[in-house]
Amino acid sequence: MTGSTIKDVPEEWEIRGSRTPFRGKKTSVRTDDVVMPDGSVTSRDYQVHPGSVAVLALDGEGRVLVIRQYRHPVRERLWEIPAGLLDVPGENPLHAAQRELYEEAHVKAEDWRVLTDVYTTPGGCDEAVRIFLARDLSEAAGERFEVEDEEADMELERVPVADLVRGVLAGELHNNCLVVGVLSLVAAQQGDGLDALRPAGAPWPARPFEA
Repeated sequence: MTGSTIKDVPEEWEIRGSRTPFRGKKTSVRTDDVVMPDGSVTSRDYQVHPGSVAVLALDGEGRVLVIRQYRHPVRERLWEIPAGLLDVPGENPLHAAQRELYEEAHVKAEDWRVLTDVYTTPGGCDEAVRIFLARDLSEAAGERFEVEDEEADMELERVPVADLVRGVLAGELHNNCLVVGVLSLVAAQQGDGLDALRPAGAPWPARPFEA
């Protein structure tokens, strides 16, 4: 198998039954009775998620805009890149990413590209995340967006890419979007270059949207 043929493909096994034992504010848990290749039926529990966007904002000095906030499920204060849920079904992910960058960092960007698309935990959750690369940054106009809850305690920094790579490889940075985004950025820089990345409006089969 050559590199050009290695890619994920859609596939859906037969489902004999489905139920939702839990519904929360943002996500739910679904149990599907799935037919296995040998004909047996096995229950699979997984989190149903609306999807997310994340923004790796790279400034003219080669620094990445990162935020630090408390994450209760893991009981840690994590360094992350701006990110948020796709709250509206069919919402254009670029618009959502631009909104998150403004709300969390009060920053706008002129150049947007798709850095990568990932499933965060496909063994137990259907969350899909599109990570954008944002460049040509500037301060947004107007008043800052009023954040709340954990976001009210956020810290904001601009960190050189090399420092983030060292932190990732040392096991000191753990947020999945930051880890995937930073390593994808370096791979793109060392490959065909950032201008060769997919356009911001590239199709996203995992979360179809209106252009």
